[in-house]
Amino acid sequence: MVRDYIARDPRTGKPISVAKTKVVEASFEPIEGPWSALVAGDAMSLAEGSLEQREVRWLGETHIMGRSHGVRALSTVPQSMVRAAHGLLLLALEDDDDAVRISALEVLPEFAVRRSEDLFDWLSVLLDDDSIGVSKAASDALARAAPTFPSGVQSSLENELRSPIAYRQQAAWKGLKSLADTWPEVVADHIDTLLLEQDVTLRRKAAGLLRKVLSRNSSAVWDLISWSLNDDDSQVRRTAAKTLPALARQDVRMATMFAERAIADPDSEVRLAAIKAIQKLDKDHGRARDLIVNGARSKDLRVRKACIELLPRLMGEDELRIFATDLLKTETNEALIKTLDEMRFDALLEGTEAQKNAALAPAIPVPEIDKEIAQSQGKGIGLLSASKPKDLIEKAEQQEAALSSVEPKTPTIERRPSQDEIMGYMDDEEDDFDDFDSGPDEEMF
Repeated sequence: MVRDYIARDPRTGKPISVAKTKVVEASFEPIEGPWSALVAGDAMSLAEGSLEQREVRWLGETHIMGRSHGVRALSTVPQSMVRAAHGLLLLALEDDDDAVRISALEVLPEFAVRRSEDLFDWLSVLLDDDSIGVSKAASDALARAAPTFPSGVQSSLENELRSPIAYRQQAAWKGLKSLADTWPEVVADHIDTLLLEQDVTLRRKAAGLLRKVLSRNSSAVWDLISWSLNDDDSQVRRTAAKTLPALARQDVRMATMFAERAIADPDSEVRLAAIKAIQKLDKDHGRARDLIVNGARSKDLRVRKACIELLPRLMGEDELRIFATDLLKTETNEALIKTLDEMRFDALLEGTEAQKNAALAPAIPVPEIDKEIAQSQGKGIGLLSASKPKDLIEKAEQQEAALSSVEPKTPTIERRPSQDEIMGYMDDEEDDFDDFDSGPDEEMF
């Protein structure tokens, strides 16, 4: 066998720790029992029949181990004995004793991790064994092996999923669900074929696995959801529609497209699931907005209610009032009418005085630095009176006291020059002119 590659740190040479799938480890955790107390040599001897029985102590009790117990203990042998143990296990799978074949099937999944050649071929054969006990053990082994060996059990799993026998079908579906945790792409291929079945039960079960393969987030999964939403059976469509909210968190574009189709579905449960998906979408997305606006006029009350509740998150106040007023013209549900009335109510126009005052926008707060500057200048802020600092008040009082102690001076009367004096017309010239008119000149005439 080729040795497994081990990733090592180039500086230290130590193996690099790699996360392992817990589901795979849990699937092959050895089932303990009295056979676990057998040493490797005794287990091999009992399995090949060279040793008839061996007495062991297990949980304080004594147990007698036979061939079937030796076969069951083959998974505990060391690596050096795996090849020989593998041959003994193949012989046990074709043994005539039912108990031996059952023990071989019980150890098959955990032994296949160490060496799996021809084991799954025998598993497919024993699924149709005449013994019910052997057939059930084979079904259980298939369910346990499926998460780690999808290719080894693929054909057997496909057949068992469609088996008319209940316990075989249940075990196969259990294995398929476990496989979805480790290999979702393989499960998607199984769902692809199951959705084409005529049996509606198979299609319903297949649709129930859609949520488990959403993590793949590929076009193959989108096709599966699309086909399920177009299925003739309403239950299949409901199950597919319930995956849309989870899809909306991964791919808004595809979720919007599917929700647009589902919201027009004749089944109310499908439409409601579409609304839940729309609630997860980005409301600014154009198509999502159109879906909500159109859904507010839906004939389905639940769809209409869900869409109307989303309107305040979608529209501004003015647009919401106009749209709510328009919806009130056709709305008949009392609860929705009350909701729409609240949306269209404008407190500034229709409210009481208290409501109008409450609707007023509060004044923008004045920064603290502006308050300090205004106070230092003796100014007030808004309706509040100015609060002068104590040192400024004391200084103003001292100045006022100093001014009041000085005696006021008697104002002196000053003669202001006339306009004629300013213009240069002197009084002595006017006097001479008067003397000339009334003087000796009068005698000359």
